[in-house]
Amino acid sequence: MSIKSKLSIAISLMLFFVVILYHLLSEYSMVLGIKEMMSVTMKSSSIQAAQSIKTFEEEPLKSAEDRSIKPDTMFSVLHNINPRIKEITVFDQKTLAIRYGTYTYSDANNDKSFVQALKPGQFGSRNFSMDDKKYLRSYYSDEQKGSYVVSIVYDRVKLTTLVDRKREHTLMYTGAFLLIMVIIIYWLVGVMIRPLKDILWKVNEVSSVRFHKPIQIKGKDEFGLLALKINAMSQNLSIYMNKLRKAFEENRRMKEHLESFINHSNDAIHIMDLEGKVIQVNRAFEQLFGYDEVDVIGKHYPTIPTSHQMEKRQMIGLLLAGKKLPAQETVRLTRTGDIIPVSVTVSPIRDSDGSIRAFASICRDMRSRNRMEELLRRSEKLTTVGQLAAGVAHEIRNPLTTLRGFLQLQQQSHTLNQSHIKLMLSELDRINLIVGEFLILAKPQATKFVVKDIRNVLQDVLIFLDSEAHLHNIEFRTVITEEECNISCEENQLKQVFINLLKNAIEAMPGGGSVHISIHKKRDSIAISITDEGVGIPEDMISKIGDPFFTGKETGTGLGIMVSQRIINSHQGTLDIQSQVDVGTSVKLTLPAFNEQNELLLEA
Repeated sequence: MSIKSKLSIAISLMLFFVVILYHLLSEYSMVLGIKEMMSVTMKSSSIQAAQSIKTFEEEPLKSAEDRSIKPDTMFSVLHNINPRIKEITVFDQKTLAIRYGTYTYSDANNDKSFVQALKPGQFGSRNFSMDDKKYLRSYYSDEQKGSYVVSIVYDRVKLTTLVDRKREHTLMYTGAFLLIMVIIIYWLVGVMIRPLKDILWKVNEVSSVRFHKPIQIKGKDEFGLLALKINAMSQNLSIYMNKLRKAFEENRRMKEHLESFINHSNDAIHIMDLEGKVIQVNRAFEQLFGYDEVDVIGKHYPTIPTSHQMEKRQMIGLLLAGKKLPAQETVRLTRTGDIIPVSVTVSPIRDSDGSIRAFASICRDMRSRNRMEELLRRSEKLTTVGQLAAGVAHEIRNPLTTLRGFLQLQQQSHTLNQSHIKLMLSELDRINLIVGEFLILAKPQATKFVVKDIRNVLQDVLIFLDSEAHLHNIEFRTVITEEECNISCEENQLKQVFINLLKNAIEAMPGGGSVHISIHKKRDSIAISITDEGVGIPEDMISKIGDPFFTGKETGTGLGIMVSQRIINSHQGTLDIQSQVDVGTSVKLTLPAFNEQNELLLEA
């Protein structure tokens, strides 16, 4: 049932109850009015009858024929005036004798009680039945004499017929009024809820995701305001739906991209919850570790060896604490029990409020890369060996050529030339130097580290080279800390490094100058700086310094810096060279300060 019908029925029922109540009150009022009118009419008829009797009895000297109005004549007149009058009876109040009229409709017992109870001028009436017919009898006692009572009998059926006719007319009018009002109400309700139909139509359109056609607003009442708000809501919903469609499409594309990335990635990816249970894996994971997805879902760390599970829990703890972890090289366990080297990256997966909900672990198989690195190392070793061999052969061939030439010359002349012998010995010393440095580089002798103060080691070298520095007009300027600078080292090797670096500084300043030397102690390291004021090194040559037999000097072998780097690396230190042409070169050494941990590392 539509709201229009419901509302019409509700209003009609309310109107019906109001009309019925009004009808009942009207009928009650009508009945009272009719009764009042009948009472007035009956009393008036009784008074007229009593007046005629009074007039008749006040003319005693005239004969009955000569009197002006006779009671019977008046009774006939009253009967003609009111056809409902059936009989008029005049009782003597004391004796109940019939003084005038007839007494056909007799009810002696009741009449006696009424007649004798009347007071002068009092009027009364009562209902009675006779021969299954209903009548109404009135009683009136004259005000002046009070010796007789006028009683008139009325046909009550005719009186009730009048009442019934009026009731029928009232019901007919009421029914017609109700019918007309129901029609009017139904029409008015339709007019009133017509905007509501438009609103319901719009709501249906919105529920069907159709937002374009707005409601035509025809009024400024509550329905008009509601229609205006619904139009605004529809417009906002249309905007939001478009945004949601775009967001959904973007999310769908992003999901497809992520799924494609995960499933087609060559790295094994699996997602686990905060407890370490696997909740998703990709195809690469299945191929690398030999697990099917259904076999591994819900398991705790299925690919982590027992010896590395504590390491995994520590990583998870660090991620929960908000720290970022770099890729870590470790090992993992396959389904068949094989241990394979992998590079693992674990990242947290967060929800919209930033809380960690899961972890994504990416494992990269390192077996191929390790094999390639091993091959590369072997290739580099072979290349280095070839370079060293070629360099040594080239460096040794020159002095050997000189030796052969002088020996042939002396063989032909059969004499020993001292200058030739001196030159030959010099060339032999050069060969010995090249071979010695090569042996140090290729196969260092077993070293034994002891704790030394690097300040003392450097001072010994400065004293040793002080005379050579004076010959070249060079001054050593030192800035050395007063703190202890103990390191764990092989003293002779470090002295060789300092000699190489200081000789390079001296040779870089043929016209003399100053070599600035400083030693500073930092928290866990010792910093040593050797800076000259020489010709400097071109920028394109700095990157090649340390390569075998690369040198910028005419008499150099190119092995001094290489040997020095090897020695510094064996001491867990660093060597850095910075230079600027025509300004100078600065060599900075950093060596770890002595402590038990460093000592253990060096011994290892």
